[in-house]
Amino acid sequence: MGAGAMVSAMAGVEVLAQTGDKASASSSTGVVYELRVYHTYEGKLNDLLARFRNHTRTIFNRHGIHSVAYWTPTDAPLVGKTLFYVLRHPSRAAATANWAAFHDDPEWKQVSAASEVNGKLVESVESTFLQLTDFSPHL
Repeated sequence: MGAGAMVSAMAGVEVLAQTGDKASASSSTGVVYELRVYHTYEGKLNDLLARFRNHTRTIFNRHGIHSVAYWTPTDAPLVGKTLFYVLRHPSRAAATANWAAFHDDPEWKQVSAASEVNGKLVESVESTFLQLTDFSPHL
């Protein structure tokens, strides 16, 4: 199993562990999960992790973006330069609105600029919206 598949599988387990939701509950309430993968520039992962640890999660909370879990890979080729995380949103529409509010947040703008004074941290971002399946187990 590749690193991406393993992290995706772990994400599903963690999402269920955190929410206790069944798939049918997820689809009926509109809840969606978002798997995000950040690929950092060489030597910038620790700076990105510090930004999340010290600022980003707090700003997420202020805008209704619920953090489920965060991971860093242990195997090449992603080790030392990749962050995986899963977010929970009340709906796709809420996700869109919450992300817009987050990007417009004055504190976020200040934190982002300050953390990138010595160069950009993130080379690319992948975002995939997910819903629980009807066969997701209870944990």
